[in-house]
Amino acid sequence: QVQLVESGGGLVQAGGSLRLSCVNSGFNRNAMAWFRQAPGKEREFVAAISWTGTNAYYSDSVRGRFTASRDNAKNTVYLQMNSLKPEDTAVYYCAALQSYGQRDKVVHWGQGTQVTVSS
Repeated sequence: QVQLVESGGGLVQAGGSLRLSCVNSGFNRNAMAWFRQAPGKEREFVAAISWTGTNAYYSDSVRGRFTASRDNAKNTVYLQMNSLKPEDTAVYYCAALQSYGQRDKVVHWGQGTQVTVSS
């Protein structure tokens, strides 16, 4: 059964850090991505990482603060989030991509995990 299960969300003060995890079943050969959706806004891209983990790219809003990584031996993808801001508050989704360069071609979504950053 293919699935993506996120964890690690929570409430943190501005300037703090969180690490999200996404355990994936059936997607170890896929590029993976993180998206987020804030209340009243459309879902937006955050980061993508190649299936080997050697390449990653980020949205302008998180570059330099967030880092995507993966451990294929553990079937897990991570998103380390530092220097969090209230505008980072959103539900964060893990996604399996059809290919690394096609962040709009999502083949499977996780259920999401809430991140709330207080000011």
